[in-house]
Order: sequence, then C-alpha cells, then structure tokens
Amino acid sequence: MDTTRVSSTAFDGTPQAPAHARRFVRQVLGEWRLSHLAEDAVLLTSELVTNAVVHAGTGIELTCRLDPDAEPARLEIEVDDHHPARTVLAADDAPSDELRASGRGLVLAGMLADAWGVTYTRTAKRVWVRMELTDGPEPQGSTPDGPVPVVVAAPVGTLHVGVVMCDRDGIVRSWNPEAERLLGWPAGQVVGLPLEGLVAWRGHGPYALSLADTLGLCRWRGEARMRHADGRLISVYVSHLRTRGRPEDRLAIWMVVAAEHGYVLTPPPVPLRREAGSRIKDLLAQDMPFTELLDTIARIVQMSCGGDAAYVLLATGVFGPGRGTPTVIEDLLAADVALAEQLRARSLACAPLLVTGPADGEVTGYIVVTAAQPGRFDQELTVSLQHVADQVAVPVQRERLAEQERAHRSRLSFLAEAGELLAGVHDEELIAALTAQLVVPKIATWAAVYLTDLTGMTRLAHVWHSEERHNAELRKSLPAIPHTALDEVSWPVGPESVLSFPLLTQGRSYGALVIGRGEPTLPLELAGLVADLCRLVALNLHTAMLYTRQATTSKVLQRSLLPMRVAPMPGLESAVVYEPAGEGADVGGDFYDLFTVAGHWCFALGDVCGSGPEAAAVTGLARHAVRLLAKERYTVADIFDRLNRALLEEDEEGEGRFLSLLCGELTPLPQGGALCTIASAGHPPPLLLRSDGSVEPVATPQLLLGVEVGARFFVETFELAPEEVLLCVTDGVTERRAGDVLLDDGDGLSKLLSGCAGLSAHAVAERVRRAVETFSAVPSRDDVALMVIKAAAALRSVR
Repeated sequence: MDTTRVSSTAFDGTPQAPAHARRFVRQVLGEWRLSHLAEDAVLLTSELVTNAVVHAGTGIELTCRLDPDAEPARLEIEVDDHHPARTVLAADDAPSDELRASGRGLVLAGMLADAWGVTYTRTAKRVWVRMELTDGPEPQGSTPDGPVPVVVAAPVGTLHVGVVMCDRDGIVRSWNPEAERLLGWPAGQVVGLPLEGLVAWRGHGPYALSLADTLGLCRWRGEARMRHADGRLISVYVSHLRTRGRPEDRLAIWMVVAAEHGYVLTPPPVPLRREAGSRIKDLLAQDMPFTELLDTIARIVQMSCGGDAAYVLLATGVFGPGRGTPTVIEDLLAADVALAEQLRARSLACAPLLVTGPADGEVTGYIVVTAAQPGRFDQELTVSLQHVADQVAVPVQRERLAEQERAHRSRLSFLAEAGELLAGVHDEELIAALTAQLVVPKIATWAAVYLTDLTGMTRLAHVWHSEERHNAELRKSLPAIPHTALDEVSWPVGPESVLSFPLLTQGRSYGALVIGRGEPTLPLELAGLVADLCRLVALNLHTAMLYTRQATTSKVLQRSLLPMRVAPMPGLESAVVYEPAGEGADVGGDFYDLFTVAGHWCFALGDVCGSGPEAAAVTGLARHAVRLLAKERYTVADIFDRLNRALLEEDEEGEGRFLSLLCGELTPLPQGGALCTIASAGHPPPLLLRSDGSVEPVATPQLLLGVEVGARFFVETFELAPEEVLLCVTDGVTERRAGDVLLDDGDGLSKLLSGCAGLSAHAVAERVRRAVETFSAVPSRDDVALMVIKAAAALRSVR
C-alpha cells in the first residue's frame, strides 16, 4: 500500500507568495508531525519561492511530498514555475557576481538540504529539495529536544477562567465571578485596589520586567502567584493583553486560570524559536563572509519568529539612546511614524547587541523583526531574540573592531599618500588641483578649492567633477569670487549635498575645500578624514605662499644684479648666454654687463667665489662698481684697483669673497674693427677667432680681486679686425665636466671656436652653449656665462 502523503497549493507570482508559502508548509508539517523539520523546510521554501517570483514572475505551484517508507524516510518540497528558459546555476558553477544578483537561495539549498535539483519541461521548471527523516515523524508527546514529561491536567469541571481588568496605573477596574471562584475575592473588595497587592510578582531571567512594566506590554503569557482571600499564595497561569486606543483609556486584561489548567491558555509549541539559536550557533562556527552571515541570520530570525521581515542592524541610533533591553512595540505607527513608514511595518520586536568586556553594556546594533499588522509579537519572543542577539554580538563586535582597524589604516594610508603627493609642491594652483583630485571620486562626486591669498582676497582656484564633461558647468555654477565668508556662502542647490571645509593652519584661513556628495550626510569617519586632509593642504598652502613671496622678492632683487638690456653697438654684433645653476634662480655667482661710455663701449664678465645670497651681494657690488667707475672715466686698470679695495673693505668677517673679472673697452677704428683694451683678474683668458680660422688667447691671467690689498693690475691691447670674433667665458664653460674630462682639456674650447668661422655672434654663442649642455648627460652644477662680440666691416662712431 502506498503511504506517500502529498499536499499541494498554487500562488500567483506576487511579493506575497513567499509568506503564503511559509504558512502553508508550516501547517502541513504540523499536520504530519514534522515540526522538528519546520525551520529548515520553511527557510528553503521561502528562498525557492522568492527566487521563482523574482526570476520567473509566473504563477507558482508548491508541493510537499512525504515518503515514510523510503530508506531513509524523506520529505520533498517542489516549487514549479512556468519560465523554463530561465535556467538555474549550481552554486559551485555560478560566478560570485551572479550569486549576489540572484540571491542565496541555492546556496542555502546546498547547506540545509540533503539533495536538490532542477527538472525542466517544455512549459515549466521544477526546483526541488529533499530532506531525509532519519528519525521519522516526531512521536506524540515529544519535542525536538526529546520526550517531555506528560502533564496530567486537572478535571475540566474545576476550571475557572478569571478575567481581571486594570487601568494604566495598575488599579483593578473589573473582576468577573470566575475570578472570585478562583481566588476567593468578591469584586466589591478588590475593584479600586492596586493589582500589585494581589500578585506576588517576581521576574525571571536577566531582562525581567516589573509588574508595572508588564501591564504596559502588548501581550504576555506565563506563570505567576496570586494571593487567595484566605491568605494563601496559589500558582496561576496568566494570559495578558492590552487594549488599543488612547493611552489614558487603555486597559490591561488578565485571563487567569489555575496552574494545572495552564494548557488552556498556553499557545501552541513553537519549535522554530527553540531551534533558531542552535541553527545560528552552527552558522557562526562556519567561515562565511560577514555580510552573508548577517543576511542568513536575518532570514532565520524572520522564519523562526513568523515575521514579515527581519534585520541585523549595525547602527545604534535607530531607536534612540537607552534602548538596552529587548522591546516589543505593539503599534509602531503610534510610536514612530517615520520608522513605521521606512520599515513598512506596524509591529516590531527588537533585542540589542550588547558588548561584553571593557565596554560592557555598550549597544552595537539590534536584531529586529517586523510585521505589517499591529500586535503580532509578544514579550515571550524577546527572550528568543535576546538569546540570538547575545550569540551574534560577539562576531559583530569582532568585525566592528576589525573594520575600525581597517578604516584607521586606510585613513593613515590616504593621508600618507596625500602628504607624499603634496610634499615639495610650491605652486598654489597645483596644490588646489591635486587636492580636488584626491577627494574625487573617493569621497565626493565633485570638489572645488577656494584660495585666500596673503592679502585676504578669495577666489575659485580649481574645480573637479567625477565626470570631466561637467567641469565647465560646475565652475559656472560656483561663485568665482565670494563676497561673503566661505562658511556663509549659499551654494547652488542640486542633486548633491554640498559641504564646506576650511583650510586653516596657524590660526589663519587659506581658503576652503567645497565638496558635493550624492549621500545626504557625511559619516563621522569621513568628516574627520577630510578635516585632516584640509589641515595638511592648508599647511602646504602656507609653505607655498611663503615660498612664492620669498621667490618673488628674490627674483626682483636678483634681476637688479643683471643689466636690464644689452647696449646696442653699431658696427658690432654681440650675444650673451647666461644660465644660473641654482633651481629657480635668475642670478648666480656669474654676472655680465655691456654698456657705452662716451665714444667707446665697455664690457665685463665676472665670477664670484661661492653661491647663495652672499655671492649675489658681491655680484651686485662688482657689477654696479664697474659700471659706475667706467662712467666716471676710470681706466680698466683703475677699475680693478678700486674694486679690489672695495671687496677687501666689505669682507669684514674675513670670509674671503674672491672675484674673477674680465673687463675691457672697445674703441672703434676708422678702417673698421675696434681697438680693445682688456685686463683679466684670475679669469679664463678670452679667445680671439681670426678671419683665417686661427684662435689665440688675448689676455694674461692676473691675481683674483679681493685677495691682496696692494695688488696692482695692468691692461693689454689688441685690434679686433672686421669679421673677427671675441669669446669671453666663465669657468662654468671651461670646467664643464664629463667624468674626469673637462671641456677645455687639450684646448677643447679653442678647437670648438675655430670651427665657428663665418658664423654670426648669436650662432657662435648658441654653438658654445650647446656644446656645454651636451658635453655630459649630468646637468651642470656651475653657472654658465659667455659673451660673444664680432666686429663688422666698418664701425660707426658712438654718439
């Protein structure tokens, strides 16, 4: 004889189908005495039906099939939809992103069922799971934890169901005749008295409530002791219910029976609630991703509590401060309208996740179950919820601490990256651009940087949007020059929320960082990170602005050490190359000058020993002294004598600021060319390129200036004929190094100049400069200065 049991039903493919399916399976398994399998079976059914609703969208047929004669006995649950083209992938074959998109139903099937599979036909797809019944159906009078003692009920003829009603202050307002038969008190003696005087109340468990708190609950069942009129304390079973309405009109109703008649008011056994804790304990022992673990726990809680939805919330501000005990809210709409609308629920039960250890008692989150109808949960449920919450609190706290550590490391890494990126940047515009690109898109959708200069003027320096095509539009929407304080500016209203962070350091504002985010609020961790970034940016802006001001001042002073322009020399071509070695410097230790005096020209090329401001000071002294003395008609020899004394007088601390100087005068000759009177104080000798291509030095090196007080200097003369070229250089040219070889080794400069016959002065200067630059791959560490003078066929007199 076939003993297989089959029960089927059908649903429309609507969001309500999973709830209907859960109730159907729970009812069927109760009738078949398989309540010990209900937790897993209902969870699997809910997942399979949910997947069918989401991915098929057709009508659904649900079948439960029990085969007790199989070896072993088995329970099969089948879910049929009418979309066979939508195939189902096994968890091992499906990519992780598809599993995330399609839910965890089939993963749960692999975890909870002994077997599962999919059968396809032309018109339908059937997903089935099989659960083996190793112990067979549960026997009468047993529970999943084993047999329980059989309680012998008292005769029904002795049953009295007392009804007691109290107001919100616990004052008895009604006392029915059955209560009088049970407890011996006539209504006239107890109405108007506090119920507390008739009840020997004591709470049970770590979250026990007082009698006053219990009267305020929506529902409650349990044992208590009440005082009989003869003074005895008798054990009773109480079913508590609170009426709805205005708070001042609500009544607490107690249905009271003797303890031996408690079965009359006791709700049906709920094995799901007893098994939820053990199932979650098994889950916590597995190595699962944290988010998947919380999702599975929420599903188990939903199934075990019979709610419409369940959540594991890791936010502590959901229910306000002080919610450190499990709570049932009968009608959420009356308590918190916004939360009721957000959760789409009327009933709510929650238990806190409490931290143990140094922060004992701290709430890190909640386990919450909700239902669309009011009054769905009773206080008894919170005990189960708190049991689950106590298990979940440990991994949640562990994950929270790990997340804090990861966030701290990420914050340090971000700030280190920003510091490294901004280090050494002395351009304010570049700092603004880098700052905007640091926060977009990691922190914000768009960012704008306002800069306030040393005069207090604020301007929009840079904008950056995660989609670059919006940059121009964003710049137009923001004020270019705010006319109010940055913290008072009305930023444009758009899809993003706008936040402004000041760039402050050392008590001064250097502008602001303005960001736009799609989220309405900025988490505290991100707010702290942005504030730290702004302090770092402000410090770099402070340094950059000081550097800019110092560099500007330095450039102005340095430019005063060089001639504004080279004097035109009719009949002569001149070219000058000047390249200081210092980064960002306009003037180094080398200097040059070329000017007219009466009927002739004067030129000078010098090199100060050393570098920095001290060398620049000697440069300024030397150049201006040469020009001033020449204007006063001093000869070249006298210029050297006076400048030598001036250097020695200025060197009061004996630092030895020596100077090599090449100085000369050019007087035009009637037949063309010029007569050159020249002197060289420790300077590389000038080279003369003759018209036939030969090269010869035309000055004898003498003692450096600033060395000896009584030093005397002499001059030499030669004729610069038409088409001949005079090359004057500093040691940055002759001593240009490539390894151990110098450019002028073996008369290298003379050979270079000999190949310049027929070139213009500018061409000669460029060829020499190019030769210096390419002589070595290593940049030159010395200043480079050179002057080229070429005589034309005939000179005109200087007027």
